[in-house]
Amino acid sequence: MGFRVLGTGSALPGRSVTNDELSGFLDTSDEWIRTRTGISERRVCTTETLDELACDAASRALEAAGCDVSELDLILCSTTSGDHLVPAEACVIAERLGATSPAFDLSAGCAGFVFCLDVADGWFARGRARRVLVVSAEKVSRLVDWGDRNTAVLFGDGAAAAVLGDGGENPVAIRLLTEPNAEALHIPGLRGSSPYDETPDLGPTTLSMTGRRVFKFGTSTVVESVEQMCAEAGIEPSDIDQFILHQANERILASAIRHLGIDDAKVRRTIAETGNISSACIPLVLDLLAREGELSEGDLVAMVGFGAGLDTGWCLLRW
Repeated sequence: MGFRVLGTGSALPGRSVTNDELSGFLDTSDEWIRTRTGISERRVCTTETLDELACDAASRALEAAGCDVSELDLILCSTTSGDHLVPAEACVIAERLGATSPAFDLSAGCAGFVFCLDVADGWFARGRARRVLVVSAEKVSRLVDWGDRNTAVLFGDGAAAAVLGDGGENPVAIRLLTEPNAEALHIPGLRGSSPYDETPDLGPTTLSMTGRRVFKFGTSTVVESVEQMCAEAGIEPSDIDQFILHQANERILASAIRHLGIDDAKVRRTIAETGNISSACIPLVLDLLAREGELSEGDLVAMVGFGAGLDTGWCLLRW
């Protein structure tokens, strides 16, 4: 038993921070950022909490799906930047929506949404669910070092969601992979105040990234993922109607398009206006395509997420 995407939703902070604003306190410029990343601005939380963004996205997805919260059998949230260490962000979403279904978080970096789809597929396959809410919610602005021009310029905040229903033919193909490298993209945990803790101090809880390693990984994993999903589904890249690729860097997207020989018009971007919103990137693009009428029944949609871990999740859906 597979699943269908019944509805999508998204929510972004109201505040846009431009490259020129960042150049006011970082040794950078609009040209430096745009030529290296493709980013012109990013959305950053000011008065909004991640709880609020996540619930707004979830509510819009439920409305689009025509699904009442009482019908939900499971709530999954992919996040690495929740408003709480405990409880799970998914539990807060459930409480605010008035749901009583099981709810838990999944941490797989920027591949989190696809990882959630695979978990949801298992619940459908076992007959444990008829309706599943998947939310990806990220407030990366709380994790970056705002004095580091190499990382602070890349990320933004936001949330996006999808309601899945049983009875469809999805996923057409799906796979989760990890190429273990804990240091390439790393955020130390909280030190705490235990008087017995004698482990080395790992430094502040801010993001550090080996940019070249992550760039090389992202470029290769997108190409390999599309080739693998096409081989598994018995199709060619040209048969795919829409490509939803993680919005990490415009140069990664351009390189993947060139290597795969696909139509640039089939690859929707948000990176210029939102930056990298980690696991929320893929469902945000999915929501935009759905609401703008860019998806037709029967369309093949290829999703590839990649990030910390180093994790990769790819999925081929039939809309």
